[in-house]
Amino acid sequence: MYKYPENIIVTGASRGIGRAIAEAFARRGCSVLINYNQSVESAITLYEKLSSENLSVRLFRADVSRRDEVKSMVDYCIREFGGVDVLVNNAGIAESKLFIDITEEEWDDMMDVNLKGIFNCTQEVLKHMISEKRGKIINISSIWGIVGASCEVHYSAAKAGVIGLTKALAKELGPSNIQVNCIAPGIIKTDMLSPYSEEELEELRQETPLMRLGTAEDIAACALFLASREADFITGQVISPNGGYVI
Repeated sequence: MYKYPENIIVTGASRGIGRAIAEAFARRGCSVLINYNQSVESAITLYEKLSSENLSVRLFRADVSRRDEVKSMVDYCIREFGGVDVLVNNAGIAESKLFIDITEEEWDDMMDVNLKGIFNCTQEVLKHMISEKRGKIINISSIWGIVGASCEVHYSAAKAGVIGLTKALAKELGPSNIQVNCIAPGIIKTDMLSPYSEEELEELRQETPLMRLGTAEDIAACALFLASREADFITGQVISPNGGYVI
């Protein structure tokens, strides 16, 4: 049976993959800090649901692209739970647009949330983890960070950056007994698929060897494993739960 660390921060945890990850850790007895930014109602609903089941959860609003807000979040987690054992860098935004139409502001926003957000959160938790000589960082990338997606160049570039950051940081933090890994989900049934028509979703299903789209719970299961003690010898890796869509 997997043994899980005690204190977890999940960024972007109000909806979709982040919500499933936060819920999965809380139900396994972990203390979970639910980070959110814009999705206030969804975050409160999740917090109230888990709290009503007497699970150990806290709620904190922070824009991961803002360093001062991230620092306040990490400090709060340490005060409430006594430390940070696992950071799941899940917060992200997506957009489908022709490359030539991407504005400088849209490019910067994509990098600020999807890549700089990981930089901010990871640096802040490492101030605690390095002194403790233990910790796990799990970064959420995408299959498009591996193979690229037409009309999503800024998203693909940011998610590819997450993969590069993961591999480099794993080498740097190995001597401190901190594991850094990356999950690169495939086509997952979340709000990010809302722009797709049912016909387009069916095409994606047909192109997936397992003949189904992924669920947020599929990704949460992967995060649970990487956070467990059974994954202590795994670092710098990119695991892609994608049903065979990208092999």
